[in-house]
Amino acid sequence: MARLPPRPQLPGEPDDALARKQAREQRDAAVRGVNSIHEMREAIKAAARELPVLPSVPRIASPDPAAFRARAAEGLPFLITGLVQRWPLFSLTLQALREQYGAMAVRARVGDYINTAFAPDRAMADMSMLEYLELSANDASGLPPYVGNLELRELNRLCHWPSWFDKMGPPRFWIGPAGTMTPLHCDYDDNIFAQVWGSKRIFLAPPHHDEFLYPREANAMLFGSPFDPEAPDYDKFPLARQAAMTEIIVNPGDMLYVPAGWYHQVRALTFSLSSNRWARGVPFSLR
Repeated sequence: MARLPPRPQLPGEPDDALARKQAREQRDAAVRGVNSIHEMREAIKAAARELPVLPSVPRIASPDPAAFRARAAEGLPFLITGLVQRWPLFSLTLQALREQYGAMAVRARVGDYINTAFAPDRAMADMSMLEYLELSANDASGLPPYVGNLELRELNRLCHWPSWFDKMGPPRFWIGPAGTMTPLHCDYDDNIFAQVWGSKRIFLAPPHHDEFLYPREANAMLFGSPFDPEAPDYDKFPLARQAAMTEIIVNPGDMLYVPAGWYHQVRALTFSLSSNRWARGVPFSLR
């Protein structure tokens, strides 16, 4: 069974943690070709203030690179059809996943991974894909274990990613039964999210509405929110009433473009296999 990458290190002494944080932000800025991640975040939110309200997420046919970039420059999410269906992964069956990739090493989020979603010490368990599929099928805890954000090269060989971005990070895979979820958060990179099997419900909110969502910094490129748009607690989070939430169901074969800075919450409605990639450049909304 192939080895998984090491787990993130827990924070050490405060001075060491601050030095590592600053070094990471400098690397992140250099990779994206910007002077400062903080300035980039503020520019994304300023640009979002000029956007119209998003009543629903538009669906478009698979665009060529120029058409995609022109649309992405508008700074709004949109859904793309007619692309993922052509991937060999789309035709892979669950039984084939068990038989052909059962020995593949995976790392599952276990326990209460919702309230610890962005903590460095979130509970994880390493196992094979076959062990995970059996564990998740027999789980009775109410929150099934979730394989998420893993670079699974064996599965990526079955994907054909579009050349819409100049530079992208490695594909990440998300596998789990109904109920698995990632709570509300934002990434400050442009993101394309491919729904291969199953359906997911996604809530979206624009970057500048972070002022209503009580954000907490996980790192300079990632902010989480304790607000749950599926079960809103306006007594605890009264400002969240002002956040403009757009709901969309992504189905097999859909690909969703999520612009940098947009908050999103994702829940599987059925057994689901998804993959995404984050761009590594200046966000399209700032070009």
